[in-house]
Amino acid sequence: MIPPAPPPVADWRTYRRLTPYLKPYRGALLVVLAISLLSTMLGLAQPYLSKLMIDQALLKRDMGALFEIAGVMIGVTIAGFAVNILASYRYVALSAAMLYDIRTALLRHLQTLSPRFYGSFRLGDLVSRMNSDVSDVQRIASDTLLSVVSNLLFFVGCVAMMLWLDWRLFLVSVVLVPASLATFSYYQRRLTALTRDMRERGADLGSLLVDTVMGMRVIASLRAGEHEVARFKAKNDAFIGAMLKMQVASFMTGALPGTLMTAATSAVILYGGWRIIDGGMSIGTLVAFMTYHMRLLSPIQTLMGLTSGLASARVSLGRIFELFDTKPDVVDRPDAPPLERVGALRFDRVAMRYDRDVVLRDIDIIIPAGSLCAILGPSGAGKSTMADLMVRYLDPDSGRITIDGRDLRDCRLDDLRREIILVDQAPYLFNDTIAANIGFALPEVAPEAIADAAHAAGLDGFIARLPDGLETRAGERGAALSAGERQRIVLARALLRKPGILILDEPTSALDGDTEALVAGRLRDALPDATIIVITHKPALADMADHVIRLEEGRAIMTARVEPVHA
Repeated sequence: MIPPAPPPVADWRTYRRLTPYLKPYRGALLVVLAISLLSTMLGLAQPYLSKLMIDQALLKRDMGALFEIAGVMIGVTIAGFAVNILASYRYVALSAAMLYDIRTALLRHLQTLSPRFYGSFRLGDLVSRMNSDVSDVQRIASDTLLSVVSNLLFFVGCVAMMLWLDWRLFLVSVVLVPASLATFSYYQRRLTALTRDMRERGADLGSLLVDTVMGMRVIASLRAGEHEVARFKAKNDAFIGAMLKMQVASFMTGALPGTLMTAATSAVILYGGWRIIDGGMSIGTLVAFMTYHMRLLSPIQTLMGLTSGLASARVSLGRIFELFDTKPDVVDRPDAPPLERVGALRFDRVAMRYDRDVVLRDIDIIIPAGSLCAILGPSGAGKSTMADLMVRYLDPDSGRITIDGRDLRDCRLDDLRREIILVDQAPYLFNDTIAANIGFALPEVAPEAIADAAHAAGLDGFIARLPDGLETRAGERGAALSAGERQRIVLARALLRKPGILILDEPTSALDGDTEALVAGRLRDALPDATIIVITHKPALADMADHVIRLEEGRAIMTARVEPVHA
C-alpha cells in the first residue's frame, strides 16, 4: 500500500484538521483566551502609565501623583506576572491533553492497517512520523501557539493605543509595514517547502540507520562496513544540506522584515521630535507612543521568528495526517452482530491478487469444525495469504470466506480475532519477561494458566534451565532467545487464549524433529474442541493432520483440494 500523495506544502488548511481534537476543549480554551486578553490589557497599561507619570507628575513636580502612579505601575506589573503564569500553565495542560488524543487516535488507526501497508512503508519513516513529527507538534502546541495568540492580541492593542494617542504619527510608523510583510510572505513560503524537504531527508537517514542496525550481522559477515559508512555519508550530507538551506531561509524570514520595521523607528523619532518642538505634542505622549511603537515591533518580530516553528509544525501535521489518510483494507460493518464460538471455515471461490500477480484463484474448500488441517505448498504458493484472509488482515478480491456459514465481512473484527488467532511465521516478542509475553494484554490472567500454556507449547525443559524461570526477560524482540524458543513462547501466547480456530503459520520451522513432534502432539490436548490449521512445507507435520490442503503452481493457484492424509 502506497500512502496518499502529500498535501501542498503551502496549504495552511492543514491546521483546520485539528478541529475535532480542539472541540472537546473549546470551553477551557476560551478561558485561556480570556486570561490572555487580561494579560494583554495589563501589559498595554504600562506605557500609558509612563505618559501620566511624565505629564502629570514629573513635569508638574507633583510627588503625590508620582507615588500614586508608581504604585499603580507596580500593582499592574505583579498582576501581569501572575496572569501570565496562569495562562501558560493552563494552556500547556490543555495542549498536552490534545496531543495525547492525537497520539492515541494515530495509534488506533495504525492498528487497523493491513500487513500490505507495513510491508511497503519504510520503518524509519514511520517511526520518524510517530516520534519526531508528533513531538514537533507537541512542542509547537505547548509553546508557539500560545505565544502567537498573546502577540496578536498585544499587536492589536498597541495599534489601537497608537491611533488613540496620535493618528498622524501612527501613519509614519507603519509606512514600511507593507514591504516588511511582503518580504515575510516570500520567505515563509520558501521556508515551508525547505522544512518539508529537510524532514524527508531526515526520514531517509532514519530508514538507513534502521536497515543498518537490523542487518548488522549481514554487514559484518560480508565485510560491508565501509560500504554502509559511504551510504550513511551520502544520506547525512543530503540531510545537512537541506537543514542549512532551511536555516538560511529561517534567518531571512525574521531578519529582513525586522530590519525594515526598525528603520521606521527613526522616522517616528524625527517626526515626533519636530511635533514637540513645534508645540503640537507633549513629551509624555511621544514617550508613550515610542514605547507602544517599540512594543509593536516586538510582537511582529516574535511572530516572524515563530514562522519557522509554525512551518515546521505544519509540515509535521501534514506528514501525520498522511498516515490518517491511509485507508484500512478492512473495516467493521456498523451493524455486525456479535460472534459466538466458531468452528468450520469455508473458502467459497476465493481469488486474491497483489498488484498484477494472482496469488489465489477460485479456492473452494471446507475446513471442518474441530479438525486438524494442514496447508501444504512451496514458498510463495499463497499459504500465508490464506492465513491473512482468515483473520481479515485482507479481504478477498472476489468470492467470500465464511465461518459457520457467516461471511467474515459480516463479523466484528474484535470478535473475529478473539475467536481466530494467527501465529505468524516470524514470532515477535516484547522486551519483557517470558511470562509477560505469554500473558500479553491479559492483565487478570493467573500465573497457573501461563504455566499451563507454556507446558502445552513444550517449554518445560527450557523454563527449568532458566535461573528466573518464567520471569526471565526475553530481550529486545526476543533477541536473548533462540528462534525455536521464540516460536514456542508465541505458540503459548496463542494457546492461553483458547481460540475456536488456531492458525499456525510455519509454527515449528526452527524446531528439531523430536521437539516438533512434542509440540504437535500437545496441541490437541490444549485445544480439544478447536479447529487447528497448520501452514507448513513439512510433510511430516502434515502426517498428524486429519485433512490436507495442497496449493500448487506457486503464486498462480491452479488446484486446491481437501483430502484425508492416508487416502
